[in-house]
Amino acid sequence: MEQMIFHHMETVRTITEKSIKTIPEEIADIVPKGFNNNIRWNFGHIAYIQEKLVYGVLGEKMSVPNEYEELFSAGTKPADWKKTPPSLAEISVVLSEQKLRINKSLQGNLYKELPKPFTNKAGITFNTLGETFLFSFYHEALHMEAIKRIYLECKK
Repeated sequence: MEQMIFHHMETVRTITEKSIKTIPEEIADIVPKGFNNNIRWNFGHIAYIQEKLVYGVLGEKMSVPNEYEELFSAGTKPADWKKTPPSLAEISVVLSEQKLRINKSLQGNLYKELPKPFTNKAGITFNTLGETFLFSFYHEALHMEAIKRIYLECKK
């Protein structure tokens, strides 16, 4: 079962990695009417939250760049950015490296109990690393859908 879970992570992240490479940098920062965030924010948010759901919940050091929390954590938005965000190419590298790190470090650890239960903003409580990891696939898919919707708005 564990190998199937890691295969699914590979599938989900490959979709994300392919998608980020197709987005022109010039539309990455457009926030269409009816949206709070842009394409760049969504990709950075995927990377930041994945890191939080795998390493942050364990109290371990997160390996995404330090500014990712300020730029891409829940509740942030591009309108509030005080610094220049990373390029799509830079975010793409973070996403790819993250996938490799997770694949190595989580093998055999999916049943590991969290130091304390983690409750997300939707009120869902997780007790094991595997639970947060599996939830991260759902989260990534939600933001990939947002990216798709923003991209279509930008093409109009």
